[in-house]
This record gives sequence, structure tokens and C-alpha cells, in this order.
Amino acid sequence: MTETLKKLCTMPAVSGFESDAAGTVAEWLRPYCDAVEIDALGSVLGLKKCGRDGAKTILLDAHLDQIGFLVTEVLEGGFLRFAEVGGVDPRMLLGNEVTILADEPLYGVISCMPPHLMKAGEQDKAVPVDEMLIDTGLIDARSKIKIGTPIVFAQQPTELSGGVLSSKSLDDRAGIAAILQTMEKLQNESLKCNVAVLFSAQEEVTGLGAQAGTFAIRPEYGIAVDVTHGKTPDGPSDGVFELGSGAIIGMGPNMQRELTKALIKTAKANDIPYALEIMEGNTGTNAWTMQIVADGTAMAILSIPEKYMHTPIETIQISDVEAVAELIYQFIRGFDGEVAL
Repeated sequence: MTETLKKLCTMPAVSGFESDAAGTVAEWLRPYCDAVEIDALGSVLGLKKCGRDGAKTILLDAHLDQIGFLVTEVLEGGFLRFAEVGGVDPRMLLGNEVTILADEPLYGVISCMPPHLMKAGEQDKAVPVDEMLIDTGLIDARSKIKIGTPIVFAQQPTELSGGVLSSKSLDDRAGIAAILQTMEKLQNESLKCNVAVLFSAQEEVTGLGAQAGTFAIRPEYGIAVDVTHGKTPDGPSDGVFELGSGAIIGMGPNMQRELTKALIKTAKANDIPYALEIMEGNTGTNAWTMQIVADGTAMAILSIPEKYMHTPIETIQISDVEAVAELIYQFIRGFDGEVAL
């Protein structure tokens, strides 16, 4: 699991630029499915058929894209102006290393003013993204970098103690890793329902990858796998979860009640660690979009606790990813396609 996550997190896939990562992940998924394809939006779709006539389909979704940036202007002296893609907090950007995904990947740093040169009061103010610059150190930057070139954080995955991993892009490569492990576990199972997989594009900006993919598959049921907020000493005490809590099961008006109850029952029956997350409105996940596709999809949400979301140092505990994979596996292997609606 750790090695899979490391490989996933190093694949660049800024929203709208997922094609290279999609090709790799599609090949990883192929041994576990009867058919795998990449759609026009760059999402990966896979289907494992159970062989029963009229069988229901359950769709497992995790998003493939990541937050990042686009080059908006190339200046003299090798400096770049840029715009954010997805929810980026400008307070944590200054001083970060980045990779500019030109024809040949290039190194850059988001430059920052030394405190010695700041005017009184400037140190307490966040610098807007449109006033920041990336320093590439390239005299000939204009010949190598074009407007619209995507940019990602350069940090590499780092293992911490106690089975903890820190990296960019764990939102939502952790969800992809969980689903891949689920499909591996299901490989030799005799199933009573079809299992579809969607590694969706563009979740961080529109959610359209999940919407189009769900429309193509038309499942009766869906489970969106994403991350949720991990607990830290400086953060709130409500609505956050300790790393190591296991699978976080969403509960709320947009999750189908009986499907959610079935997942809770499965966790209890198999001694899988879990906790409940109350999600009273828009969940901020693909489930919000997937539930209203076509005739509607009965949705559930499983989340992985993650500290420092939408930063280059997102942090998770590997056992939580494995708990989500085990919960989905145990649920699907006994699922006949029917819950009380």
C-alpha cells in the first residue's frame, strides 16, 4: 500500500491535465476488470461483471486530479506569473518548490520577499496569488515555458513513524489506492453484482468527471471515496478525526440511508475500525454530483482522515486506507444488489 501511494502521488495530474496519470492507472486497474477505458474528460472507467442477468451495479469513485497552477505570463529573468487550479491557500505558498510541467519538467521556487526588505505591517498580510512569482532561474524561460503550462508542488512522499505518510496529492490518491486494493481483493470472488470503478477527472474544479462517468455507467449504487479532515492540536475539535480512526462513514441527507446502514453493519461484523461523519449539506465530494445523475444514484461516502488538506504535506495513516479497502471488499462480496429503499 505504501509503495502504491508513493507512485500515485508522484504522478502529475492537475485538473484538466490528467491524461498521463489516467493511462498509467488504467493499466493498474486492467487486471481486475473485464473492460477499462479512458473517457473524453480523462477519467478512467472500469467494469467487473458478475455474469448474472439483470444484476445491479455498484460504482466506486475516487478522483484522480490534484490542485495545482497554470502559467499565466513568462517574464524577463526567468520569472513566471501563475493562477491557481482548485482550492489553494495563498498563505502556505511562499517559499515552496514546484515542478513546471513543460515538455521537459523544470524546477522552480515560489519567490518571497525577505523580511528585511518588507515595509512595516507587510509581514502580517497574505500575498495574493496574482502578485506572486515563480523563479525558474532560466535566462531562456520564454523558449521553454508556454502560457497555460501546468505546475505542481515538487515535494516527494515521505514516510513518518507509525505507518504515516506525508505527500502532495494524497487527496485523493489515497482513495484510488483503497479502490485498487479492493479490486485486487475481489479478483477471485464470485459476486452477485457488477462492480464499476471511476477514477474521475476535474473534481477539484467542477466535478464534471464524476458526473459524466456516472452517466456513462448508470449504476444503481455508488460509493465515493475521498479524504476528510484529520485532527490537529491547532484545529477544531468537532468534525475532525484522529489518524488511525479507520474508515469514516458519512451520514446525512445526501447519503442513501439504508446503504449507509449496511456499511456500518459490515464494519461491525468484520471488526473494521470506523467512525461516523455527519454531513448535513453539500459534502464537497463527488457524491454530491453523482447522486442526481440520470434517474439518481443511491450514494454512500467513505473517507480517509487527512491532515493539512490542499497543501504539499497532506498526511494520512496507511491503516485508514486499508480499512476503507477492507470495508468495501467485505460489503461487496456479500452484496446482492438490494438494499431497502
